[in-house]
Amino acid sequence: MNSRRKFLQNSAVMLGGTLLASSLENPVFAIFKNRVAPSDQLNIGAIGVNGMGWADVTSALKIPGVNLVAICDVDKNVIDKRLKDLAKMNKDASKVKTYGDYRQLLNDKDVDAVVIGTPDHWHALIMTNACAAGKDVYCEKPVGNSIGECRAMVAAQQRYNKVVQCGQWQRSQQHFKDAVDYVQSGVLGNIRTVKVWCYQGWMKPGPVVPDTAPPAGVDYAMWLGPARKRPFNASRFHFNFRWFWDYAGGLMTDWGVHLLDYGLLGMKSPTPKSVSALGGRFAYPDLYEETPDTLTTLYEFDGFNMVWDSAMGIDNGSYNRDHGIAYIGNNGTLILNRGGWEVIEEKQSKNKVSKPFAPSTDNGLDRHWENFVTVVKSRKMEDLHCPIQAGAQVATVAQMGNIAYRSGKKLEWDAGKEQFTDNSVNKEYFMKEYHNGYKLGKV
Repeated sequence: MNSRRKFLQNSAVMLGGTLLASSLENPVFAIFKNRVAPSDQLNIGAIGVNGMGWADVTSALKIPGVNLVAICDVDKNVIDKRLKDLAKMNKDASKVKTYGDYRQLLNDKDVDAVVIGTPDHWHALIMTNACAAGKDVYCEKPVGNSIGECRAMVAAQQRYNKVVQCGQWQRSQQHFKDAVDYVQSGVLGNIRTVKVWCYQGWMKPGPVVPDTAPPAGVDYAMWLGPARKRPFNASRFHFNFRWFWDYAGGLMTDWGVHLLDYGLLGMKSPTPKSVSALGGRFAYPDLYEETPDTLTTLYEFDGFNMVWDSAMGIDNGSYNRDHGIAYIGNNGTLILNRGGWEVIEEKQSKNKVSKPFAPSTDNGLDRHWENFVTVVKSRKMEDLHCPIQAGAQVATVAQMGNIAYRSGKKLEWDAGKEQFTDNSVNKEYFMKEYHNGYKLGKV
């Protein structure tokens, strides 16, 4: 392990502190690629590979010297599918160890870093355990399923000094950075409102179906983990977990951490002073969900407001885009989403600030993984594009919106104590309760 770490640090110097895919395809790097000995590769293990966890693995394996040595999933059917996928990628699946319990993977001495792609309610426990086991971590968003979990994850990273990258890959896309630079240049004038929206027409909950026995090959008790014990229901499982409070927080945490993140970054603002929210199950009242499919949240900051607006079952969002961030200033409005950005000039402005649409030109997920691997090699934590501290901050803001909705109150935030001024709300919602013998220990 020490020799591998030494190699990783040395190779970071060779790469000049960066690892751009465009450069890696350059013949200049062919010598480096050929000299990566099997014993000196960065070995990763993936925990939860049904959705984004596998997308992460696919991006990771594009990087020379990164090797998948283990996968873990509570659904054997998913494991079997991924082994076949590896064969299609011309990877030797026989060399990949498989686990049904993430703790066994964390005990694997061949694993240097882990990918956490499980449902949200597992993120905090696995991440803190992984750091304690000496692993670096790439954790899917949202990092925690409660504000308290976010705090524990930051504390674990600080105690064990491991590299922890959060899966908010938009932070690695160049056009997002360019747009924020423009916002912060002051050209837009005084920005009084930031609108953040997510309209997802294709997303819908599952139907109301009876409880059944778990499918063959599924360790349902392990899937539940620290969540409260309930009978298996197909409409709460796999992708649909995100519509239930036990496991996630709906669109607010699923997409909100991506989009609110850039609202906060553009305005250089950490947490709001107050938050209020209204919404409900308006789109699909007959389908199986707990989280709101329609939600409007108002965040109050010093000098500006930020509005979150989300809806399932509708694609036609603000500015005819299904998602985005709009920074509305006296001189113009900058509209930003995954496709690119543009500036629409205010009619009364004389500053000529309009900018034509600038499309995205890179793959954010690939760039995000290149950044993670580079920092694992260099150990320069300050170079991470989305460290756990940043992921925890925006996850906290998203949780604040959900808590305002669930409590039905306008909530004030005590920045000094880092909690709500309403102690009854703190008691009920601040920390997720753990069940079935699982505990998120104090770090």
